[in-house]
Amino acid sequence: VVVSKAAMIVNQLSKKEASRRALMQSPQIVAAVVRTMQSTSDLDTARCTTSILHNLSHHREGLLSIFKSGGIPALVRMLSSPVESVLFYAITTLHNLLLYQEGAKMAVRLADGLQKMVPLLNKNNPKFLAITTDCLQLLAYGNQESKLIILANGGPQALVQIMRSYNYEKLLWTTSRVLKVLSVCPSNKPAIVEAGGMQALGKHLTSSSPRLVQNCLWTLRNLSDVATKQEGLDGVLKILVNQLSSDDVNVLTCATGTLSNLTCNNSKNKTLVTQSNGVEALIHTILRAGDKEDITEPAVCALRHLTSRHPEAEMAQNSVRLNYGIPAIVKLLNQPNQWPLVKATIGLIRNLALCPANHAPLQEAAVIPRLVQLLVKAHQDAQRHAAAGTQQPYTDGVKMEEIVEGCTGALHILARDPMNRMEIFRLNTIPLFVQLLYSPVENIQRVAAGVLCELAQDKEAADAIDAEGASAPLMELLHSRNEGTATYAAAVLFRISEDKNPDYRKRVSVELTNSLFKHDPAAWEAVSIPTRPFPWGWPQLDPGYRPMYSGDIPLDPMDMHMDMDGDYPMDAYSDGVRAPFADHMLA
Repeated sequence: VVVSKAAMIVNQLSKKEASRRALMQSPQIVAAVVRTMQSTSDLDTARCTTSILHNLSHHREGLLSIFKSGGIPALVRMLSSPVESVLFYAITTLHNLLLYQEGAKMAVRLADGLQKMVPLLNKNNPKFLAITTDCLQLLAYGNQESKLIILANGGPQALVQIMRSYNYEKLLWTTSRVLKVLSVCPSNKPAIVEAGGMQALGKHLTSSSPRLVQNCLWTLRNLSDVATKQEGLDGVLKILVNQLSSDDVNVLTCATGTLSNLTCNNSKNKTLVTQSNGVEALIHTILRAGDKEDITEPAVCALRHLTSRHPEAEMAQNSVRLNYGIPAIVKLLNQPNQWPLVKATIGLIRNLALCPANHAPLQEAAVIPRLVQLLVKAHQDAQRHAAAGTQQPYTDGVKMEEIVEGCTGALHILARDPMNRMEIFRLNTIPLFVQLLYSPVENIQRVAAGVLCELAQDKEAADAIDAEGASAPLMELLHSRNEGTATYAAAVLFRISEDKNPDYRKRVSVELTNSLFKHDPAAWEAVSIPTRPFPWGWPQLDPGYRPMYSGDIPLDPMDMHMDMDGDYPMDAYSDGVRAPFADHMLA
């Protein structure tokens, strides 16, 4: 009873400025309050003592005296109290300590504060939840162990539930800040996505609060590389397309990055974005972005996804032309643009070339000389390292071999057009393409054989291929494990053998029989070598083109600042992902 009365008196004193200062300057009294708070079983005493510490915590001197008196472990213990007011005083005091007292974060972690705080997310007082979520953000920011403790205690699910259930702006903002911090953690990301985080965050993209929208956008951007298979994102995708009309650099960086990831290897999302005027919006974004590669590169990647492997891909390929995108896209091949942007642009150009109506505008934009120039430069760099016996380095995360393959693959598709074929031939490319047949990279052999297959349709080019000594490597490639490579090689050999003497044609015939028809020799007997068309129809391989330069590359998870926290670990031109926005410039 005496202790309870004393606590009530001290609580009254702590509410007045002068007496509060006297209390703060008495370590003995603060220590006694802390001792009483953690030892009492009387609910009124618990309420009074937590209230005292709460009142003291509004002053730096008070925070220091609480900290020195072992107040943090005691306050963490009070988070188990069944009394709402005790909980409120305890969490608010801890919040003030975390904000302003040096060493408080470590002390809260050591006292297992996170394990006590995460279950409090199931309470239903919005103001209490706003303070609790802010405590979680302060503890998790830049601390991987804290992020994992939040995960182990069911934090992602509870945070997503808050985003789904409330409309108190401050709570939504503080919760989105925690999710943003967790969205750079590889372990938390899938848990947030599986809990419906993408859909819950997407709900707030049209909020009138710019700070909430910004947090939701960054978090969506960071989560999007693990959300490529998520259902129910139609609304989010449409809003992201609309966000592309923004003038805010952060909004554009997030919207393009998220669209790029969510359209990666997801035919349904590609179709939806294409039908929602996504192609037009992305082209306008590229035109307005100037030299901001954080925007242009994911925008080009998104366009590359939209122009490949889904029912509306042809519509997207046409839409790029109809919205005057081709000249702007070809310009992106010019250095000093970074290699990731150049590489993405090459892949997009290859997809655009699949549409015959795009060939003339691509040619007018001088795409062929530029691709050849890039090819020669990249090949020389790759050769230099091979000759020196050094491991080929990545330049901004891109291997020069990937550029070689990409340029050759794009030229292969462009060469389907007779005018383009002529231009490629006149740029004296055949010696290089023949050299590429010797490449140790199987995909490079394939695209080199493919482009030679197209060029060899013209007699002059077929003679030049033969004169360059292509027969020997092509004979070897007939035995390639890659069926596409073997078929292209057979087609080129067939074309260059037409004007040869019967003995040579006989030898080619035997080679073709032994390799391509080894399982069905009778099939070859039906073929008449001198006929002009390729016996099995010209190879129509490659509609999807799945090697290094396959259609889709997600972006890397982004950490949380404006710089990438590393290069893009893209698996060449196949499916890779984009990095999050690092934790250290998050606030």
